[in-house]
Amino acid sequence: MRKPTTWLKVMVGVLLALALLPAALAQGNAKVRVVHASPDAPAVDVYVDGSKVLTNVPFFTASDYLDLPAGEHRFQVTPTGQPADKAVIDAKATVEAGKAYTVAATGKVAEIKPTILADNLAAPAAGKAHVRVVHASPDAPAVDIKVKGGPTLIANLAFPKDSGYSPVDAGTYDLTVNVAGTDTVALDLPGTKLEAGKIYDIFAVGLLSDKTLTVKVTTPPPAAAAAPAQLPRTSGAGLPVALFAVMAALLLGSGLLIRRRAR
Repeated sequence: MRKPTTWLKVMVGVLLALALLPAALAQGNAKVRVVHASPDAPAVDVYVDGSKVLTNVPFFTASDYLDLPAGEHRFQVTPTGQPADKAVIDAKATVEAGKAYTVAATGKVAEIKPTILADNLAAPAAGKAHVRVVHASPDAPAVDIKVKGGPTLIANLAFPKDSGYSPVDAGTYDLTVNVAGTDTVALDLPGTKLEAGKIYDIFAVGLLSDKTLTVKVTTPPPAAAAAPAQLPRTSGAGLPVALFAVMAALLLGSGLLIRRRAR
């Protein structure tokens, strides 16, 4: 009579290996989010590779991250309700496995274009926040970001550039956005709170000319740890390790059954 523990061991091995498989396959994906930062554009739909993935996205909205396979993809942005062949943005971009990106629709609608940003979702060190500023106001001059009565944090940031991420001590700051190289304050940002462990993307959006210039903040969740860019491969068919774990569990189970039958 077969002991039930034999089958139990086999099934536990198979289930554990299968549990690893989705995570392993996910390592081949990139994370991509979309930000509507065009100040005079209507709400939009977003297509990726011909399929609609976001609907009726208003200004200013940041989507959640979408998982996309590594490689080249076609991104199209249309006024809401319009098909992909009516796109106001039609661009291709290549994304890498294990990396994250923001695709922002920037500029006035007559000159709208995609701005692709490389996101860093690494968790900040203890007591720190990570801060990036994105200049997305098409008619605003280059700017400096300053601590009021203190140092300049970011200098001469022009549309449509970003500052990259900087680690900053957690705390509450009185910040100003100044016309670059001057004491002229374009925006006053008192009481700006930066929490430890968070990532902040600060977008300067709107238009200076009609006094809609403002800042919008997104806080993408940090990754627990950086994912490897590529799965380990075998010298055989190049299958992911998790697939071989499944096969090994099945073979182990077969061996246990054979030994049981041979007794």
